[in-house]
Amino acid sequence: MSFLEILEQLAQGLGHTLLVTLTCSATALLVALLMTGLRQLGTQHIAKVLDVFTYVLRGIPVLVLLFMVYFGLPSIGVKVNSLAAMALSLGLVAAAYLSEVFRGALQAVNAAEVLAAQASGMSRLQIFTYIEVPQMLRFAVPGMINEFTSILKYSPFAYTVGISEMTKQAMNLTATTLRGIEVYLAVGMLYFGIYWILIRGVRHIEKRFRVPGIGHT
Repeated sequence: MSFLEILEQLAQGLGHTLLVTLTCSATALLVALLMTGLRQLGTQHIAKVLDVFTYVLRGIPVLVLLFMVYFGLPSIGVKVNSLAAMALSLGLVAAAYLSEVFRGALQAVNAAEVLAAQASGMSRLQIFTYIEVPQMLRFAVPGMINEFTSILKYSPFAYTVGISEMTKQAMNLTATTLRGIEVYLAVGMLYFGIYWILIRGVRHIEKRFRVPGIGHT
C-alpha cells in the first residue's frame, strides 16, 4: 500500500471528523452566546449560576464528561447517540471557555456607545443585540479561533463512542498494515490541512468584519 493509498483510506473518516468538529463548534458558539446573553441581561443570581456552571465544565476532562454522557446517561433511561454525546461533552466544555472569551471581549466595547444608546431610549436587549454583540464577536475572533482549533484537536475522542473518524481509520490501518509511522504521519497531515483551511477562513472573516481602528495582528 502506497502513502497515497493510505491517505485515501484515511479520507474515508475525514467526513466524520469534519461533522464532529462542526457540530461541536456550533454547539459551543450557540451555548456561549446564550450564556453571555443571560449573564448580561439576567439577574445576579443567574450570573452566579452560570459562573458555577462554567467553572465546573472547565474543570472536567472532556473524555470523562463524554463517558458520563454516552455510557452514564443510559443507566438512568436517557439514551443519546454518539454525535449528540460529543456535542454535550466537547461542545459544552468549549462553550464554557468561549463564554469567558466573550466576557473579556464585551469589556472592550466602548462604554460611551452604550451610554449613547441608553440616552436615545434603546432597551437593554436592543443595546446588547445591536451594539454589544456585533463588536464582541469581532473582538473575540482570536479567542474563537483558539477554541475551534481545540475542538478539532479533541475530535479524535469521537472514536471512543463509535464514530469512525480519522483516528479510528488510522488504528484499523495500522493493525492491518503494520505501518504506523506512515499512517499517523498521514493523519497529522490531514489534521494540519483542516487546521490551515479553518485558520484561513476565519482570518478572511476577521478582515472583512474588522472593527475600525483595531490594528492587524
